[in-house]
Amino acid sequence: MQSIPIRTTVVGSYPFPGWLEFGSQNLEKFGAADVEEMIEDAVIAAIHDQVTAGLDVITDGEQTRLDFNLSFYGYINGIENNETETRKFGPPAHDQRGKYNISDELSAPAGLGAVKEFLRLKKLAPAGPTLKTSIPGPYTLSGRLLPNETYKDRYDITEALLPIIAKELENLVAAGCTEITVDEPSMSCYAYKEDTKRFVDIFNRTVKSVTGKCNLSTHMCFGNFKGRPVGYRSIKPMLPDFLELSVDEIHIEMANREFSEIKLLKPFAEKMNVAVGIIDVKNYYIETVNDVTERILRCLQYIPPGKLSVAPDCGLSQTARWASRQKLINMVTGAKKVRESL
Repeated sequence: MQSIPIRTTVVGSYPFPGWLEFGSQNLEKFGAADVEEMIEDAVIAAIHDQVTAGLDVITDGEQTRLDFNLSFYGYINGIENNETETRKFGPPAHDQRGKYNISDELSAPAGLGAVKEFLRLKKLAPAGPTLKTSIPGPYTLSGRLLPNETYKDRYDITEALLPIIAKELENLVAAGCTEITVDEPSMSCYAYKEDTKRFVDIFNRTVKSVTGKCNLSTHMCFGNFKGRPVGYRSIKPMLPDFLELSVDEIHIEMANREFSEIKLLKPFAEKMNVAVGIIDVKNYYIETVNDVTERILRCLQYIPPGKLSVAPDCGLSQTARWASRQKLINMVTGAKKVRESL
């Protein structure tokens, strides 16, 4: 059970301010101190919007990352960019995201940067909200790396990344991070065709060393590239095996799927806390407070209030800031309204 019933949280990412996007496209005009100032200002802006909305749990908005996972490849040794495998034109889809050849043994001797992000958040955030860091799990992170003679398939690559992710998690806990999400949307996207028991084994080995040392969660969704899903959008293939994930909380996309399969949240709630995506990040309809309260009441039919968190479906990085801000405000207002009625 959580200390706060119907806790309000976010997955991780938040939209970049327009000036940050402009600055990142013109980095040659900035010095190192200018870049660090720009990063801090962006994190302060993300914190401001989340704190103003009244969230119980906040992040740094992942303001130093390109997408929720692509920037991590910059910390990994033994890979090189592969432009030939990426489609350049036509409708937006996941095959336009970057891919990499593996040129040597995979390693990340300097870590993946998440600890520095957390320490910056800790320095800049006000007292009160819980501070969360999200990092991709090894199966999701393996998705942009192309197999070779040494790493013959995606699972070989995943096994090589697993200790790198595990070490980053250990370092986050050592730095004082009490709330960590391991993003594994690839597992939920491909649960319908891959070995789900193998997925659970990979995940549990990744988090083994930090289990019980922080509030550990995982995020399961069906993909979001410029508002487009990628996977087979059903929770059913995840059951029953995903009930054995070693997490305190599982976050599941719901709003974008019009709360289809909401009954399947019940077995998860019997094993762990459940964060339900009740805000659609792929839609510019701004959910009203009444929308939020109605959705929470539906969730409460299957999840006790002490085990329920509410959040957007996915990270907000691909939703305009003006919409993200109002969606969060209404989500928190609706959650508090239901909480006060209990």
